[in-house]
Amino acid sequence: MSEKIKLTMPVIVEGRYDKIKLQSVIDGIIITTDGFGIYKNRAKQALIRKYAETTGIIILTDSDGAGFQIRNSLKGCIGSGRAVNVYIPDIFGKERRKDKPSKEGKLGVEGIDPDVLREAFAKAGVSGCTEPRTAWIDRQRFAEDGLSGSDNSSELRRELCAKLGLPERMTSKALLEALNTLCTENEYTAALAAVKAGE
Repeated sequence: MSEKIKLTMPVIVEGRYDKIKLQSVIDGIIITTDGFGIYKNRAKQALIRKYAETTGIIILTDSDGAGFQIRNSLKGCIGSGRAVNVYIPDIFGKERRKDKPSKEGKLGVEGIDPDVLREAFAKAGVSGCTEPRTAWIDRQRFAEDGLSGSDNSSELRRELCAKLGLPERMTSKALLEALNTLCTENEYTAALAAVKAGE
């Protein structure tokens, strides 16, 4: 089994089955657009924009018309942020879980062989990003700091997100990933102290 590609930039894919497939290829953050759902999800747009402005993002959508429409929408959403485009080849066929092929008859990310996905990342110049992410905060510290497991945890997370310029409605898991990627421990400690002090 090939070693996973370690990425510091999150990868944006369309759906959860794409995410499942990609988890066998990369070690990193994967964000789904939920298809065209991204158009109405302001919080997720804001999160993707924040990543694009800091770490940069990798866009990996299907090679059909809908995939390119979502890709172009994401490019518009991130403004001056950095995006790397990874393209899968046009391979015709049908995903196992589906009764019939897609409208254009092309396989989506979920139906692409892992080796073909690795090659797509390599062609985009992404395969060299093997620098491991160093996680400085984990679930235990999250709980110790009152960000999970307490009566006011969700309110504290919301205020912390606002202080750090992150979307307010992030899940605790998404916030944990974002903190490890987007800010330093010192920035986090100062922001949390300010929130707890009511500043």
